Amino acid sequence: MKDHYDIAVIGAGPAGMSAASLAAAHGACVVLLDEQMGPGGQIYRDISRQKAADLTILGSDYFRGKVLVDRLAASAVEHVKGASIWQVSAELEIGLTVNGVAHLITAKHIIIATGAQERPFPVAGWTLPGVMNAGAAQILLKSSGIVLPDPIFVGSGPLLYLIAYQYLRAGIKIKAVLDTTPRSNFSASLRPLVASFRQIGQLWKGIGWLRELRRSGTDFVRAVEDVRIIGTDAVTGVEYKKKGTWQQLGTDTVLLHQGVVPNINLAMAAGCVHHWSEMQLCWNAAVDDLGHSSVDGISIAGDGVSIMGADGAETLGQLAAIGALQKLCKLDPHTCLRLAEPLLDIQSRRAPFRRFVDTLYRPAAQFLHPADETTVVCRCEEVTAGEIREAVRLGCKGPNQLKSFTRAGMGPCQGRFCGLTVSTMIANELNLPVSEVGAIRVRAPVKPLELGQLADLCSLE
Repeated sequence: MKDHYDIAVIGAGPAGMSAASLAAAHGACVVLLDEQMGPGGQIYRDISRQKAADLTILGSDYFRGKVLVDRLAASAVEHVKGASIWQVSAELEIGLTVNGVAHLITAKHIIIATGAQERPFPVAGWTLPGVMNAGAAQILLKSSGIVLPDPIFVGSGPLLYLIAYQYLRAGIKIKAVLDTTPRSNFSASLRPLVASFRQIGQLWKGIGWLRELRRSGTDFVRAVEDVRIIGTDAVTGVEYKKKGTWQQLGTDTVLLHQGVVPNINLAMAAGCVHHWSEMQLCWNAAVDDLGHSSVDGISIAGDGVSIMGADGAETLGQLAAIGALQKLCKLDPHTCLRLAEPLLDIQSRRAPFRRFVDTLYRPAAQFLHPADETTVVCRCEEVTAGEIREAVRLGCKGPNQLKSFTRAGMGPCQGRFCGLTVSTMIANELNLPVSEVGAIRVRAPVKPLELGQLADLCSLE
């Protein structure tokens, strides 16, 4: 690792890999920084170590990531693994820790491709041992071949069904799937569905997952109106409400999911402007067609901009690389346009299907701002929904002021796991748009950093 590069790409998911490979292919000196020890991000995690025999469990879409990994390996990109990025400054300086040692490096251009994270799903009992995000369960399956017995899947969205399907293919009996998708979403999604006929194959893929779940005999409960996870020292079951009536299922494992949202902490800490998306109910980065953010020299790519899925993230990564190369005068305007136009056309054709997915799997309001006052919202500081509402009644007007009232958002994750819930809860209590309430302010270091590491900070030669 050197102390300066033409382009630094942060994140080795589909967006980061495609951006780094394309930039290096056009002569840029590129470094790819990632926390994981292998490329792939969350969607293609540990793809390099998987065997073809695992195709029957993880699916053909997962193995498409091997093409990106192989392309990266054949490129001149310097891939720094196990790099925890704790700062990106407006001066294009990157603070990172590798093998317990902190470093500062610089780049002429930075592409942030930090991907997506699961949307918070704060329901009563969600902090009990035995409760996990469904995405975390998928990580265990991909990285270690570990599956959790007798699970109940709770929530909504394509990823929930995919992971349940993968569990079935791995030979695991699923106790139940409790689908929280509101019935009203189906009629609302009809118009964008008609407009997305070009991607009908994606729809049939999802229908196939659901068909397999039903054929397996899995108890599939639709239109679940509310959920409570029960237990004292660990989860013992799930209570759910359907048509106004509460019912109960026993289990030791609950897997929660209600969609994914951009992982925005690093970009926000760098000062990049974000806007509230009423369609996706999350913060989206303000970027142009080539990924340039509001901070000169910083681009944002992939699901870190807005949720587009693996294919969309790959395309956005390529567009961000083209924009960075043009900014560095390594591509003339004519070549830039020639490369970008077909990619922009692909994104335009994908947009209707994305609107369909966002409309169909829009989370129900009760799962965005929990009614149960004892539900923990900020896990780091153990702040409950009741404490947040009390702070609003006392005059709190926004998530940053809430820190003084309750410390919500002041833990190690800096609001990564509670920020959306905090903002939507305050907006709901004040009857204001979330855009007016704002987001939790994030400052460096974005990731935990030891004082000793900071004191010993060194720049590499």
